[in-house]
Amino acid sequence: MADRTPGQNQVFGKKGKVALIVAIGLIVVLLAVIVVLLLSRGNSGTEIPEAPEETKRNVVVNASNAEEIAEEMISQEYIAPGYYSASMTTTWHFASGDEVSEDAYVENVAENTNDVYFDLFLSEQEDEPIYQSPVIPRGSELEKIALDKPLEAGTYDCVLIYHLVDEEQNTVSTLRVAVTLVVES
Repeated sequence: MADRTPGQNQVFGKKGKVALIVAIGLIVVLLAVIVVLLLSRGNSGTEIPEAPEETKRNVVVNASNAEEIAEEMISQEYIAPGYYSASMTTTWHFASGDEVSEDAYVENVAENTNDVYFDLFLSEQEDEPIYQSPVIPRGSELEKIALDKPLEAGTYDCVLIYHLVDEEQNTVSTLRVAVTLVVES
């Protein structure tokens, strides 16, 4: 130990530190290259494709999953039913413009999914209804209709617009049907 001079330890120490820093730098560069290669390889189409999203099916509710299914149903967004079957006459006869029609008939069949009401317009004047119905519950019918605005004798092309409504009577969709009114006198 006596042969070493204090300066030699410092030189050897500096060379060792430089070598260590260079080695760490090379390791960092190699890791960076590996990461870049792996990331670019994943975008080149060699990755395993994801499985297609499965279609959700209806689930049988039983005692063990009833609460879970109920919570799922409550959290789902409401989707309005998309169909309506119209059961009605399309030509309505009136003895005069201010009398009740004996053949005007509109039914909301029990198989439908919504209650309805309708507005009746002259084809060329859809901004002012000539009749506004009450809400017709599923399985109910409306007969003996009298117009809200009397018409002169003649034949009129009309548009009947059904409003399918939810439980709060908000319109969820509409349906347009052509109707002919015949006013005798």
